[in-house]
Amino acid sequence: MASSIAAILSTMKKLTLALLLIFSCATAWGADFDKGVAAYTAGDFATALAEWKPLAEQGSTLKFLGWYRHSDKVGVALAQYSLGIMYENGEGVTEDDKEAVKWYRLAAEQGVAEAQYKLALMYNGGKGVNKDDKKAFKWFRLSAEQGNSKAQSSVGFMYDSGLGVIEDNRRAVNWYLLAAERGIAEAQYKLALMYKRGEGVSEDWHQAVKWYRLAAEQGDNRAQNNLGFMYDKGLGVVEDDKEAVRWYRLAAEQGNIIAQSNLGFMYDSGLGVIEDDKEAVEWYRLAANQGNAIAQTNLGIMYEFGKGVREDDKKAVKWYRLAAEQGNAKAQSNLGFMYDGGFGGIEDHKKAAKWYRLAAQQGDASDQYALVSSYKDREGALEDGKNRF
Repeated sequence: MASSIAAILSTMKKLTLALLLIFSCATAWGADFDKGVAAYTAGDFATALAEWKPLAEQGSTLKFLGWYRHSDKVGVALAQYSLGIMYENGEGVTEDDKEAVKWYRLAAEQGVAEAQYKLALMYNGGKGVNKDDKKAFKWFRLSAEQGNSKAQSSVGFMYDSGLGVIEDNRRAVNWYLLAAERGIAEAQYKLALMYKRGEGVSEDWHQAVKWYRLAAEQGDNRAQNNLGFMYDKGLGVVEDDKEAVRWYRLAAEQGNIIAQSNLGFMYDSGLGVIEDDKEAVEWYRLAANQGNAIAQTNLGIMYEFGKGVREDDKKAVKWYRLAAEQGNAKAQSNLGFMYDGGFGGIEDHKKAAKWYRLAAQQGDASDQYALVSSYKDREGALEDGKNRF
């Protein structure tokens, strides 16, 4: 954290270097601020605080007396911004979000783009202030208009989501594009989604793939999963199961739940990899334990039919129920079947009818037939054991 903050401060100083040189003989702030940066970078937060706080507090006095030269203003604002960081992170001081907001605000009001962005984040997350999307949008926008690429991405998200501003997908795309072109992975991912869905821009799967790839190459696991899906289905690219597996794996290894489920399916089906039921079970289980209904359903199937694990109807019922309760139609149908036939140790035709009905309401004709069968000819419907309707 210290090195990244120091890098930000160093960049901000470079942007004003020419101006600071002009006033270097008229003010002593530069030396004090440099000492603070050096101390902060070395992890000596006490010294950084001792150098920055007097400079930051000096700003209020100078402003009150009207003695604000531009060189003073720049140095004071950077010191105030730096104090905001220290209070937010609890570096050399007791962590205090309200105090962080105070210093961010003082620097933001003097036009420090990073401080404006930080203040927006505080309003966006309700840290040190009441959550206020309108004020968050205001400060994101001010920072974005100064070229802060992270703020540009955030403004895009606010327009995309209708937070603090009227939803406007076209404006969202414009802001995402500005940030995406400057390498912000979040914006690249969001822009890809806009192209994939045709929101605020004409649907274009080729453009979606382009931006997913750029974000994925930066390690964004959502983009990696979605790029895998594009290869899996041949959307905007030539269908390629091996490439789909590669991207699913990268995302899954980062903990992306959907990618874990998808990778499990690829092993289950032998798509892009050699079929491996045990490997499929492991990936399904990782996603299922985190609540993914599709993985829970597929893990139930693996237990029901003994694929990659020992056949166990009770465990199959367990996983079907977890997915069915989330509204997964396939799980509802399978759970109905298990209750109908007494698989898993509990035969309950009323529960079977309940789950068949819920699945049928989602439009599955086979479940509509199963619902009728459960009333009219249960024995005949189940005479072949686990053969499905």
